[in-house]
Amino acid sequence: MVKLTKRMDYMYKNINLKKQFSIENALNNLKLLSKVKFIESIDVSINLGINPKKTEQNIRGSVCLPHGTGKNIRLAVFADGQEAQQAKKLGVKLIGMDDLSTKITNGEKKFDVVISTPEAMNIVSKLGPILGPKGLMPNPKLGTITNNITETIEKIRNGQINFRNDKNGIIHTNIGKINFENIKIKENLINLLKILKKYKPIKLKGNFFKKICISSTMGISIEITKDCINLIN
Repeated sequence: MVKLTKRMDYMYKNINLKKQFSIENALNNLKLLSKVKFIESIDVSINLGINPKKTEQNIRGSVCLPHGTGKNIRLAVFADGQEAQQAKKLGVKLIGMDDLSTKITNGEKKFDVVISTPEAMNIVSKLGPILGPKGLMPNPKLGTITNNITETIEKIRNGQINFRNDKNGIIHTNIGKINFENIKIKENLINLLKILKKYKPIKLKGNFFKKICISSTMGISIEITKDCINLIN
């Protein structure tokens, strides 16, 4: 058996993980139990009642969180000409075409989102083996293949996040920082659930939202009640 650190042992002894908590109580517990010296992120895991083996049931999209994630999003933009100039004016550091592709091939990792103009996709597509497994390939459904570079960058910086289910049918994403007011994290979560509901497969039977858990970066996962789902109906 793996020996728990003092920090983890403290958390497990001070919360009953066999029970569900309201979103407010869950957040209060995460904040009380946080003993690290940096501002943790608040993450959510949403177990969906889908069959990920069926292509038509896989979920992928984007949503603008009303209060953002509190994270400084690092961008890589594949563009040239006017679009590249727009990205530069907005402070993006990684901009280019073949030269940016070479940097990423050689190990450049200082980016969280990749944006591309349609014309640059012949270059970006060659990076599929690198970007694909990380969920970083630009996609028109996510708005990351675009000619409107300025609008896309501003949306992402103002709280737009991308989501997709993993092989187990679970959506994992960030919904804020631990120093956010509880109401802001709750509103971010509700907004995410509202958008996810729109992606519910038409032929899906049973509950779409099976289980919802939240956690902090260095904390434990707490299952929350589904009261917040009532607010999206």
